[in-house]
Amino acid sequence: MTLKNYNRSKRFECNFKKLPEEIKDAFYNQFKKFHTSHPVMHPSLRIKGVQGKKGICEMTVTMDIRATFEYIEDGVLLRNIGNHDETIKNA
Repeated sequence: MTLKNYNRSKRFECNFKKLPEEIKDAFYNQFKKFHTSHPVMHPSLRIKGVQGKKGICEMTVTMDIRATFEYIEDGVLLRNIGNHDETIKNA
C-alpha cells in the first residue's frame, strides 16, 4: 500500500493550532517516522486501533498526546490530536 495523500480534518487542524510548539515538533517527528516507515510502522509510534471505532487508529505523539487517523482510498485522514483520553473519546 503506497500512501500518497495526507489530509487533515477541520477538528485536527483546529486542535493542532492550539498545541504548544514543542508538541507540534513532536508530532512532525513522529509523523516523519510514520510516513517513511510505512507499511512497517516504527515501534515508537505505538499504532493501534481505537477500541469501538472501526477503521480508526491512534498513534503516540508524546506520552500524553495522541493523534487519530484513518486510512482512506490512497492515503490517510488525520482526524484528531490532543490529550490522550479526550482525543480517543472523540476519535
